[in-house]
Amino acid sequence: MARFWIKFGSILAGLSVMLGAFGAHSLKDRLTEKSLDTFHTAQFYQFMHSIALVLVGFLILKLGEDASKRLHKAGWFFTAGIVLFSGSLYGLALGGPRFLGPMTPIGGLCFMTGWFLLAFSIPKK
Repeated sequence: MARFWIKFGSILAGLSVMLGAFGAHSLKDRLTEKSLDTFHTAQFYQFMHSIALVLVGFLILKLGEDASKRLHKAGWFFTAGIVLFSGSLYGLALGGPRFLGPMTPIGGLCFMTGWFLLAFSIPKK
């Protein structure tokens, strides 16, 4: 499963780079400054947490099964955060329905939970 997180995180990071380029080149003349800023915020958080997924994979390889359970949970929380936080911001930036707004803070809580799980998955030795 460690390799899954490394590959999955790498793919999501690559997609975030593509979305960043799309936002910078294709959307700059189509969106308001506020919407473009929202789009870039979504892209930034997607990229950062994609790298966190890669880190989860390497930590599972390094620390083994002792830390594995919490690290897997951290990975799933980072994934949920990307979908809810970044996904809702992408949708809002592109004129999606307003009901996406309340999903953003839920995604933020998922990110925070992922980081705390990551912190507490490190053995005390």
